[in-house]
Amino acid sequence: MYDTFLARSFSKHEQKKLGYGAFAACFLIALSFCTVFKPYLGPLPVLNLRLSIMGAGHKMLAVEETTIPSHKQETVRENVTARAELMVDSGKFEEILTMKPVESARMICNTTDCREKAAENAMVKSEPGCNSTNCRGHAAETVEKAKGVKPLCNITGPRTNFCDMKGDIRIQPSSSSVFVVSSEMDVSQENQDSWKIKPYARKEDRQAMSSVREWSVKSVSGRENIPQCTRNHSVPAVLFSTGGYSGNHFHDFTDIVVPLYLTSRPFDGEVQFLITNMRPWWINKFRQILENLSRYEILDIDSESGEVHCFPSVAMGLKRHKELSIDPSRSAHTMKDFREFLRKSYSLKRRSAIRIRQGENKTKPRLLIVSRKRTRSFTNIDRIARMARGLGFDAVVAEPSMNVQKVAELVNSCDVVMGVHGAGLTNILFLPDNAVLVQIVPLGNVEWISRAYFGEPSKSMDISYLEYKLSLKESTLIEQFPLDHVVFKDPYAFHKGNWLAFKSVYLDKQNVKLDVKRFKPTLQKALELLLEHTNRSVR
Repeated sequence: MYDTFLARSFSKHEQKKLGYGAFAACFLIALSFCTVFKPYLGPLPVLNLRLSIMGAGHKMLAVEETTIPSHKQETVRENVTARAELMVDSGKFEEILTMKPVESARMICNTTDCREKAAENAMVKSEPGCNSTNCRGHAAETVEKAKGVKPLCNITGPRTNFCDMKGDIRIQPSSSSVFVVSSEMDVSQENQDSWKIKPYARKEDRQAMSSVREWSVKSVSGRENIPQCTRNHSVPAVLFSTGGYSGNHFHDFTDIVVPLYLTSRPFDGEVQFLITNMRPWWINKFRQILENLSRYEILDIDSESGEVHCFPSVAMGLKRHKELSIDPSRSAHTMKDFREFLRKSYSLKRRSAIRIRQGENKTKPRLLIVSRKRTRSFTNIDRIARMARGLGFDAVVAEPSMNVQKVAELVNSCDVVMGVHGAGLTNILFLPDNAVLVQIVPLGNVEWISRAYFGEPSKSMDISYLEYKLSLKESTLIEQFPLDHVVFKDPYAFHKGNWLAFKSVYLDKQNVKLDVKRFKPTLQKALELLLEHTNRSVR
């Protein structure tokens, strides 16, 4: 009907002109819409990996579509990396087991850890309507970031919650509260939220965090009813906990000492430590380190219930990167700086390993064989030492003690350290540069945790790393189980993802009878690495 009407009213030439005009009009309208609505176009969605839990003891990497601004992409990458590490605890200061989630869906997971991850995922999904204190703080943090205001606390990190507070900071131990006092103009309605913080750098581990005191942090205006100062301090403070897994030598360093260095070193000693869950024996153990990081007395903040301490700035919690590591891209300090700090704190003499030359036997390279009394111990340690001496090593056998000064001096005097995976290997921190670590990995598919805890960190310490995996006949488990037992054939089928089942056999019941002939080439390789260092240094 309309085609007939147009044919009668307009010539073919006029119809063509009318069509061109209509097309131009549509183009102009579309261009106008794009111009008007351009400010509302957000960043394109990216793929965010998130760990989901599939049944009891199983974790898989899930792909979730989210919208992430470019300035948050580094945080996202850190979260993905941390959540890709499956963390398991024993509850008795034992090593936490980390396994590669992308290698296999067969992973070890205790129910506590699984519930923790499930809670994290549930919080992410329900956050818009979340009623918890930290969820409200997280929402306020998002609003503040959008406005360009730095939030008081960062609770988005995968390993630690950290608060950086400046101004009029009042700490009231009796109520476990920290007040950040600002003028009426400075405090907006959005950032008057509180955070619940446990100042221990292993937030992903519920077992560790269960013994850590919780503190509240709140930004308030001067007009509110807030406690008055009873003690004023002129230097900044760092508030942290010595609860959690303190007492395990590995966790002492990776959860507290290294993070404390990372957090407090920029103050160059002009900082005071406030310790919650303070354990006097822990303070005595690491007194040299604490006194070299702070020139002020350590305050047991839990015992100050009748006081209100006021500081110009307070850091609550400790910054932490990976296990026994400092990420140089996120800090002005490195693990090399930290090791130099340890040498000065304990007056260690050697900065570099021995220089050996073929045909010269004036000084022998020193080998420390780390012994263990209870679990994963050597059953033929004397024979191992004799073999090492036959290769030209000055071999010594020692078990770490609580006296860090003596342990540090012993380790620093050595060029090679060998031992079964365990907390005692943490003392490689005191080795001289270009030394060698030989880690013996027991049965049970724990290669990943061995590398994550000591293999990878050794690289940033200028320490060469060698790994020796036990064969069946070198494990005392063959004396307890037949060779065709599922313990050997399929470890996962045996423990079925249960941490206690895994720990009870592969860590607690397994000792090592090293095959010295099979192990000999590994020690020879250690000598070669020392020789290579010598050759590089003389060029």
